[in-house]
Amino acid sequence: MGVAPPYRIGHGFDLHRLEPGYPLIVGGEKFEHDLGCAAHSDGDVVYHAVTDAILGALGQDDIGQLFPDDDTRWMGADSRMFVQEAARRIHDADYTVGNLDVTVIRQKPKLSPYKNAIRRNLSQLLGCDVLRVNIKGKTHENVDALGEGRAAASHAIVLLSHT
Repeated sequence: MGVAPPYRIGHGFDLHRLEPGYPLIVGGEKFEHDLGCAAHSDGDVVYHAVTDAILGALGQDDIGQLFPDDDTRWMGADSRMFVQEAARRIHDADYTVGNLDVTVIRQKPKLSPYKNAIRRNLSQLLGCDVLRVNIKGKTHENVDALGEGRAAASHAIVLLSHT
């Protein structure tokens, strides 16, 4: 086993269909909307992408391997638990969050009113300063399932620094 690298970078991506009867939860915030993410858990595309980015940076199994969608324990689960587990793994590997950059892609509702709350949620879960967390929203300009409001997605990139 070699020496731990000083930095590790990971990318995460998540995509869910939007359907009636589900809540729309993004970055731990509940949005008022008539459609929500169809998912085994609560379908939080931000928390899922962030979890996968961290696990990727650490070179570990992905979110689907740790929290499989055929396991009833995760039915309707609060995705905060997934980020908490990823944060524990950061700590156990002697890394800290250098920075996290998240992009949410969906047509509506707008992300702007929730951005600061989502940044705070992520910084608290990851145990880092809110200044290390960035979140931005993009539309898909009415193109494909994202642009037509039939899906929501998120990308996350994380830089971990060895302590």
